[in-house]
Amino acid sequence: MDRNAMPVLKVENLAVSYEMRKGEVVAVRDVSFDIHQGEALGLVGESGCGKTTVAFAVVRFLHRNGRIREGSILFEGSELRGRSEEELRQLRGNRIAMVYQDPFSALNPCLRIGKQLSETLIVHRRLSQHEAQRKAVEMLNRVYMPDAEEMMLRYPHQLSGGQQQRVVIAMALLNSPVLLIMDEPTTALDVTVEAGVLDLIGELRRDFDTAILFISHNLGVIASVSDKVGVMYTGELVEQASAAEVFNNPVHPYTQALMQCVPKLGQSKESSYLPPIVGRVPSPTELPPGCLFAPRCRYAQSTCGEQRMTLLKVAPEHVVRCQFAGELVEGDLARAEEQAPPAAGRERETGAEPVLKAEHVRTYYRQRGQSLLSLFGLREKRYVKAVDDVSFGVPPGTSLGIVGESGCGKSTLAKTIVGLETPSGGELEFMGFDLLAPVSKRDWRLIKELQMVFQNPDSTLNPSFTVGRQVGRSLLRFRRVSRRQVREEVVSLLKDVRLDESYYSRIPRQLSGGEKQRVALARAMAGPPKLVVCDEPTSALDVSVQAAILNLLLALQDEYEITMLFISHDLSVVRFFSDYVGVMYLGKICEIGPADAIYSPPYHPYTEALLSAVPVPDPTVERERVVLTGTVPSALNPPSGCCFHTRCPRKLGSVCEEQVPTEQVAAEGHSIYCHIPLEELRAMEAVVTLGR
Repeated sequence: MDRNAMPVLKVENLAVSYEMRKGEVVAVRDVSFDIHQGEALGLVGESGCGKTTVAFAVVRFLHRNGRIREGSILFEGSELRGRSEEELRQLRGNRIAMVYQDPFSALNPCLRIGKQLSETLIVHRRLSQHEAQRKAVEMLNRVYMPDAEEMMLRYPHQLSGGQQQRVVIAMALLNSPVLLIMDEPTTALDVTVEAGVLDLIGELRRDFDTAILFISHNLGVIASVSDKVGVMYTGELVEQASAAEVFNNPVHPYTQALMQCVPKLGQSKESSYLPPIVGRVPSPTELPPGCLFAPRCRYAQSTCGEQRMTLLKVAPEHVVRCQFAGELVEGDLARAEEQAPPAAGRERETGAEPVLKAEHVRTYYRQRGQSLLSLFGLREKRYVKAVDDVSFGVPPGTSLGIVGESGCGKSTLAKTIVGLETPSGGELEFMGFDLLAPVSKRDWRLIKELQMVFQNPDSTLNPSFTVGRQVGRSLLRFRRVSRRQVREEVVSLLKDVRLDESYYSRIPRQLSGGEKQRVALARAMAGPPKLVVCDEPTSALDVSVQAAILNLLLALQDEYEITMLFISHDLSVVRFFSDYVGVMYLGKICEIGPADAIYSPPYHPYTEALLSAVPVPDPTVERERVVLTGTVPSALNPPSGCCFHTRCPRKLGSVCEEQVPTEQVAAEGHSIYCHIPLEELRAMEAVVTLGR
């Protein structure tokens, strides 16, 4: 790359503000960067730091109350500020393309995929309908869309999330843009689909020599795609350097703190601690004086609050917004770990009778057809086998993590356990209670001992009631405390989840996402319960908030001796949190065992593929990519034999298609359901090699 060549995009001293009722609020200030041809710049930071605002300012998609106050945006050497709407329209979708976080929001639900793709070429290239259709099919093939011609006839709702994102990427690349802006393009995708999209982005960047501005809160994704990284905090760039420099030698305290918040594949709760970032990102209307990060910084000095910081150069292409940048240039990442509290780790009971025991559990959904034969019951009944013959046991005081792609049955299993779904068969027992009985007939003591924490706390918190009322209601129900004692007990629970008494009178809209999840935890602990089912409790949170919630869950587990079922698609989080791990695919458990055994050979080929797809924020990690072709089959008509054989890169042959694999015991408590002999599985190379 010629560093002396004119950059495709050059942003200098950008400041963006919004006109609010209280006056003008500056959301972004003093942001400068450049991106050359074939180069990718990653912007990373917590929610509300201004990443998306920067992207929207570049393409002039700001809300009508927003404006660019200061700075310059040069695209191919020409200023974008002051361009007319018609000039901008000619650039958007042609020379500059954007891929949004939610692909469905970028697709018209009323038009077929082929119509939407060809329209882009017809408008910008003036191609004929036939030629536009031909090029659209070529581009769908280029982004590895299966059966591209058939996909052209489908509507957006008939595509999976990964397929929708590939369509949006294909649409963005149809006119060979010079600049591609990607705003959280993989956030809602499974880890395997995400890995495929990231591989695709890398290939397309090489083939089209496109400059890319890539926005994400996921450090692993940023490390995978970026040449340079800009770290944003409260509307400012606080650090900018090459990706290798940022991940190997982070200098700004905020960058260091972000790195420490992310669990790595080699970490477990017994051996490490995730130091959370105290406090929250300040509102643009209530910025602290001096350094904006000072109130949350472990290195803050009295002088940090005296004046705003400018970017300081600590290396030829490494700038940092910190007055102590010279002293922190070594990136003292060990300091937080030295100050960390001891890892949660009461001695776990081994060989104890499981608190939760499942034997051949099934949860099927009746599929109702629309034909006359179905209406009169003449057609054979069909079922979606969401959970199919699942067996496991969870010892007291331990955590079982369940991982797998969307549609594998993780959440259905969780809902079956807590009674939100009706099981179709098998045995499910918790502390002597039969969980197969209808939930309406469950004893209140069972409800008290078995609680659930959902992915989205907004769906379980009443927006009209205060925190105190909602947590207090559970206390009155389960602990039978008097109404005079409710406030005192609620405040005690709030303190357990690291919230002070002021939260008692707040309503949900006054809380951040992490604070809402803490309130949901406090309510779940009202019993306190013996078993807590956590369904993706950290997936929608920033890495800093995620670290705090994980530490909190571990502390509560240790204090109350709680057994936990932890569901997540993030294998790094599951490895850090769980004592045991179960890997699910198409309603079945294909591997289960102690956490440390799951993450090294022997493992199931599906586990191998999941591990190889995890984006790791560490340039020293080496891994072999195992690419899964196709999508997860329908649970309405699962494949015969081994349900994974249609996508398995290690398929043996007809035995995988015809026979259901039996259990192979790799070690005590470690079972693999695969036709490949254990000797061959043990001989497999590890897909992830930790460098540090």
